[in-house]
Amino acid sequence: MKAAVVKAAGEAPVYADFDRPYPLAEHHLVDVTAAALSHVTRAKASGSHYSSTGVFPFVAGLDGTGRREDGERVYFFWPKAPFGAMAQQCLVPAANCVPLPAAIDDVTAAAIAIPGMSSWAALVERARFVAGETVLINGATGTSGRLAVQIAKHLGARKIVATGRNAAALGALKQAGADVIISLEQDADALSRVFEAQLRERVDVVLDYVWGASALSLLIAAARSLADDQPLRFVQIGAISGADLLLPAAVLRSAPISLLGSGIGSIPSARMLHAMQQVFDATASAGLQIATAAVPLEDLSTHWGNLSSQQRIVFVPGLSGAARGR
Repeated sequence: MKAAVVKAAGEAPVYADFDRPYPLAEHHLVDVTAAALSHVTRAKASGSHYSSTGVFPFVAGLDGTGRREDGERVYFFWPKAPFGAMAQQCLVPAANCVPLPAAIDDVTAAAIAIPGMSSWAALVERARFVAGETVLINGATGTSGRLAVQIAKHLGARKIVATGRNAAALGALKQAGADVIISLEQDADALSRVFEAQLRERVDVVLDYVWGASALSLLIAAARSLADDQPLRFVQIGAISGADLLLPAAVLRSAPISLLGSGIGSIPSARMLHAMQQVFDATASAGLQIATAAVPLEDLSTHWGNLSSQQRIVFVPGLSGAARGR
């Protein structure tokens, strides 16, 4: 079969032949219809993600949509190695398959699953969000952050504060449900003052997609601004601004800040799949939206390095470049 094959550490996957999986007890052979390109998929393929095994070759992709042997449409997560999602077929533990609502198409489901789950699980599973609370989304102009704004609104946030660097994308977040937008393109002192003002008005939950300097500024502002009866749950999700942060210990001692992480390993897989199911149901009923570009899997090399955060690239094994051009 054709697949996105990672042959060695540090190498991008190539469109090549790979052995088809064999049937296995308590697993499904899934004919893949769509698999999205995410930051975690890239990191796992490169070997830099904390869940990487270092065993080669393998097929890239940790989730997607497709059909089981009985024809049922499903979303699947974490196929059995070495069979990743970016292939014509993969082998998936039965427990990692979720039925798809008829109202959501395969490409949309593949595109929205990981970014939708990242904010839904962070809010519900990690922060224990309660409707009526205020949510600050740090790094909201990317695909995941824009979706987080919609999900926080859907779950009943009283107020949503969104930060980002892309001015045009930041302005568009008002339509997605943000009440306040904050540009990260300002000096550290000015940014701290803006953060402190919002925190004094009350912020209950922070979803952080970027880490780095803005997260440090936000945490220090919280230490300066929070009252002792105003707890803040800070949930770290992504680290596009840097993996490390030098945080003064006093920040966590001087204010009621709970610092949490949300990702693979911090949430049981059953709860992650439940969160994804909730996202699919909300997409169908509430119209959650994500900008998506469906491309043939054979065009892997053209799109693998596309780091644009404005569209979710979704590889479709059954789509050919010639057919798409007609």
